[in-house]
Amino acid sequence: MPDVPLAAASGDRLHLHTRTGLPDDMRVLLADYPKERWGEPTLAEMARFWLGVHDNFRRHHAHMVAIADHWRAGHSDLRGLHGRLIPTVQDFLQHLDMHHRIESSQYFPTFRRVDPRIAHGVDLLDRDHDVVHEDLDRLFKAAVAFHQDLQGGAPTATDRASALADVIEMMGPRVLRHLHDEEEIVIPLIATRAHEIGGDEIG
Repeated sequence: MPDVPLAAASGDRLHLHTRTGLPDDMRVLLADYPKERWGEPTLAEMARFWLGVHDNFRRHHAHMVAIADHWRAGHSDLRGLHGRLIPTVQDFLQHLDMHHRIESSQYFPTFRRVDPRIAHGVDLLDRDHDVVHEDLDRLFKAAVAFHQDLQGGAPTATDRASALADVIEMMGPRVLRHLHDEEEIVIPLIATRAHEIGGDEIG
């Protein structure tokens, strides 16, 4: 599978592989509730929870990178890498997949209805999920390949470990970009109209 899909290669400036931020028409609600207010104690509980979930994903990915870097620097053998990294990868895969499924099926349709001005931005976030899930599929396959080779004593286990570390590193900018952009679109909406959204579980 190519590292950059055809949609990105053909010049889609908003594709998750290529964009560096959102256009102003997708960030329109920031004028109503700018980032400077997100730390206020009056921020809706659902918005605080949403930001907390996103921060957990950021920390989780950084932790995977740190484990892989620790091994690459020669401070861990393959068994040590496996024991620390594989369970961490499994948790990341499970939680991010569940989070995105809940967003796409439950929350995104509500966001579009509550404020149609951001519908095209929510559509972009939904497309992001497809891109991120391509990365999650690569991550899953790389983790399985490393696990199987190590458990089977295959001489390629080191190469598999390196490939897994590469996938973790390469997917980082896309995941972080998506989290950042999603917050700019949806946090102001939740902050100002949480009573119209409802629900208290997003993963």
